[in-house]
Amino acid sequence: MRESEHGSRATAGLRTMLALGGVAALLSMLGALADIAIGTATGGSVSALPQDAAGRFAELVARPLLGLYNLDLLNLVNTLLMVPALYACWLALRREGSAAGLALVFGIVATAVFVANNSALAMLGLSGDWARSDASRRALLAAAGEALLAKGARGSPGVLPGFILSTIANLILSRAMLRTRAFGMAAGILGIAGNLLLGAYLILVTFLPQVRDMALAFAAPGGLLAIAWMLMMALRLFRFSRVALEE
Repeated sequence: MRESEHGSRATAGLRTMLALGGVAALLSMLGALADIAIGTATGGSVSALPQDAAGRFAELVARPLLGLYNLDLLNLVNTLLMVPALYACWLALRREGSAAGLALVFGIVATAVFVANNSALAMLGLSGDWARSDASRRALLAAAGEALLAKGARGSPGVLPGFILSTIANLILSRAMLRTRAFGMAAGILGIAGNLLLGAYLILVTFLPQVRDMALAFAAPGGLLAIAWMLMMALRLFRFSRVALEE
């Protein structure tokens, strides 16, 4: 009797984790849609962003939400949301091999790197002091801001490791989906194509500033394919959560 109760609890817990993973994937997909919408509405050009800390502070004071967006806060939230989604995918695919587990490890490391390097909230805090300060104090705050931007401004080498590790995690997971029937071949193809295009965009905007605007040709289709991939992931995880998966 106790073994039966333990098995029922384990199955219920598994189904809950799969459902939560589906919710996380769906929220990350909505965040990606919001990223595309905001980027389109604001022009989506990295070269058009303020190029120094003083300009970023001024933007954060005048339009804090846009300033935080331009410092990749939305991308940080989306990266955090993908961790429970990756974990749920590992639960669904763990019998198929170690690939999903490897994707989860890369995803956790990517999130840690992204959190450590992201400067959005720190810059927001400094912007308040900058707005209330005199010229000499502003110069000191600008220097601190420049250090933060060098570490984690959009399009800078500082943010690349987190993005690349996250892209690798998504590619590994997509390949695992492609090789199994659990998520279907279409999900695997969408994930691989979308994340490859987004990875190409990241490399272009980081190392070839002169083609940043042209790189949007990779970002737009890559983002849409990745959104379709996350939607399929969420729907399949919800489906798995409704069936009794035995240990």
